[in-house]
Amino acid sequence: MTQPAAGGVRKVVLAYSGGLDTSVILRWLQETYACEVVTFTADIGQGDEVAPARAKADLLGVKDIFIEDLREPFVAEFVFPMFRANALYEGTYLLGTAIARPLIARRQIEIARAVGADAVAHGATGKGNDQVRFELAYYALMPEIQVIAPWRSWDLDSRAALLAYAEDRQIPIARDRRGEPPYSTDANLLHISYEGRALEDPWVEPDEAMFTRTVAPEAAPDRPSTVEIAFERGDPVAVDGEALSPARLLERLNGLAGANGIGRVDLVENRFVGLKSRGVYETPGGTLLAIARRAVESLTLDRGAAHLKDELMPRYAELIYNGFWFSPEREALQALIDQTQDVVTGTARLKLYKGSARVVGRRAPRGLYRQDFATFEADRVYDQADAAGFIRLNALRLRLKRLAEGDVAPPAPG
Repeated sequence: MTQPAAGGVRKVVLAYSGGLDTSVILRWLQETYACEVVTFTADIGQGDEVAPARAKADLLGVKDIFIEDLREPFVAEFVFPMFRANALYEGTYLLGTAIARPLIARRQIEIARAVGADAVAHGATGKGNDQVRFELAYYALMPEIQVIAPWRSWDLDSRAALLAYAEDRQIPIARDRRGEPPYSTDANLLHISYEGRALEDPWVEPDEAMFTRTVAPEAAPDRPSTVEIAFERGDPVAVDGEALSPARLLERLNGLAGANGIGRVDLVENRFVGLKSRGVYETPGGTLLAIARRAVESLTLDRGAAHLKDELMPRYAELIYNGFWFSPEREALQALIDQTQDVVTGTARLKLYKGSARVVGRRAPRGLYRQDFATFEADRVYDQADAAGFIRLNALRLRLKRLAEGDVAPPAPG
């Protein structure tokens, strides 16, 4: 058994991607704390990054290596609940990075308990949101845990320093990572983000070669295509009549939307730590889901419930963005939101064309929309004369205000 080093750390569970940063962190933890390092790699749909993680961790002397496919719980337990709220941060961002952090942190803490670790570590920098998201989740789930955040304590302050450290310790580096990348990325099944370096000037248009999940809208097919997305109790369950698991459904929509150039967002956002950051995101399938959900809700949600959800949504989105997924207030809002979703069952049909997705049809078996009530033709359910009294009652406070402000004759009765 290793002897405890500074801080009394004997065993630490590291959120490990297998890339340059976390591979350097792995060795740094071993040298700095003289402790056992357990690696945890979550497959949440980021692509090929997971495959070499086991071999590299083994090469670096790790005995306990956890690599887990979490795509289904990621979508079912985190993405779908968030989408029930129609969450958008600052009116634009579908929270693709933020929603992945509580899942990774939850499983990391579960592993820490299982292996008897007294610390966890992550590779988030000291200027970003992810350090907050990870650590708030850690402390919410295991208050006594020690957290190691190397970027806030070591002296490796540049990519060149990381490369030099890796070469000195003979840590393998993929050949295509040796060149200075024009941006940093974070990917999962919901989205991929691009930040930093070439994108730090918000006036500079992103290089088209950067995008990996969507074609350029102008290069998308010249003929529109349609897709039907079916929902049950607020969650999508089928695409074009085919029932799919949560992860498979999102994968299918990613392919359809990406082929039509849908899902790109270029924004400047307000980070929780106080900085502004320019980010470019691809969220193809999520964009379709957000549009289709609102279409079904437009038929099924009562006006008061729908408007209350819209009022609460910015607060809910901010909680997720800032890392408070496991907070009592997020859970309380989730319970309210989920209660409204019992009636949200139906299908939306979208037309996809060169970067746009628009609703061209929607239906719901328990919808509140009634054609016999809404028609402009003759009907027996709505007396248009009733509107006069409704309008006069709603105008009363406006008339009284105007009377109080000036020399205006009182209105005639009736």
